[in-house]
Amino acid sequence: MTKFERIDALGELRANVAVPFNQARAMPRNVYTSQEFLEVEIDKIFSKEWLCAGRASSLSKPGDYLTMEIAGYPIVVLRDAEKNLRAMSNVCLHRMSTLLQGSGNTRAIVCPYHAWTYNLDGTMRAAPGMTLNEAFCKHDYKLPAFRCEEWLGWIMVSIDKDVPPASEKLADLGRLVGHYGMENYVESFRETLRWNTNWKVLAENFMESYHVPVCHRNTIGSQVDLAEVECPSGTPTFNYHCALKSDEQYLALAHPNNTRLTGEERRKTYIITVYPGLFISLSPGYFWYLSLYPRAPGEVEVTYGGGLAPEFLEDPDSEKHFAALKVLIDDVNAEDKGCTEKVYRGLVGGLTQPGHLSHLERPNFEFANYILSKCDA
Repeated sequence: MTKFERIDALGELRANVAVPFNQARAMPRNVYTSQEFLEVEIDKIFSKEWLCAGRASSLSKPGDYLTMEIAGYPIVVLRDAEKNLRAMSNVCLHRMSTLLQGSGNTRAIVCPYHAWTYNLDGTMRAAPGMTLNEAFCKHDYKLPAFRCEEWLGWIMVSIDKDVPPASEKLADLGRLVGHYGMENYVESFRETLRWNTNWKVLAENFMESYHVPVCHRNTIGSQVDLAEVECPSGTPTFNYHCALKSDEQYLALAHPNNTRLTGEERRKTYIITVYPGLFISLSPGYFWYLSLYPRAPGEVEVTYGGGLAPEFLEDPDSEKHFAALKVLIDDVNAEDKGCTEKVYRGLVGGLTQPGHLSHLERPNFEFANYILSKCDA
């Protein structure tokens, strides 16, 4: 892919969003398939924005940690001895081995190569075999830190030191769903997956319910009435749409002990896109989410998790109900994987141009505008 082709992909996207929404088409193929365009996204989006590492409730004890990578930087996110959340470089300051893998709990960060050891605040604790190097002083060594904030229970990380606080950037979303008390929901599961599709294909799939009756006909397709789906205008930092859940969907409704929600809100689910890569299905009783990071034009890393609202955590039947729900969500996720991988195969091999968008795909058009606003800056 040449520089000219990358610029042409931006030009195609620019033309794509220059029309009113009621005349709009899906994004052009090169925006999904171009390696050059992905490199621009990494540089101008993923290196500049807040990305979600998961839920703060999953790192509840000192030493709890998880690992991630942003723009080639290995990162460890952990709860330190004072119970503060930290994001630090996950690379040893000696011979540059990565330090921790996956997730777990540790009393200290020990390099698997030469056992240089760091405290949970990133300061060096010990470095065996270094006493004869007169220039070495362990107090000179500390793992570099990255921006890390908790926002409504989400761990948000950025490698950009100048990015505005997540609470500031997402203040409008906080006001929109603040009455749900999302910060008190507790994660019950978290998995890391790899799907063979472009990250934007999966993002767009999550942010519209137009596909639900067909793609999910064997699971939740009959539960969604497209005539009741609301697609309000979003903002420069997020978009959303809403659906009302039926009475038989026990965990999707507000628990009898929930006094925060009234009227229609007691059965309303918000499907939220936090740009660029956090996607939340928020119901009164539970939530599930995807956090996306691109690995190649046709490969995306998916952090997949979910859990319960506090009222259901205290309900003696909640574990049984959530176990059944998890099976359903897994099946829905598998259906989405099949659909989005088919879309990417079509994008790579197809000869047709993208078609016009439905009124139910307003979030997709807003997402295209967001991508252009960052990549064309």
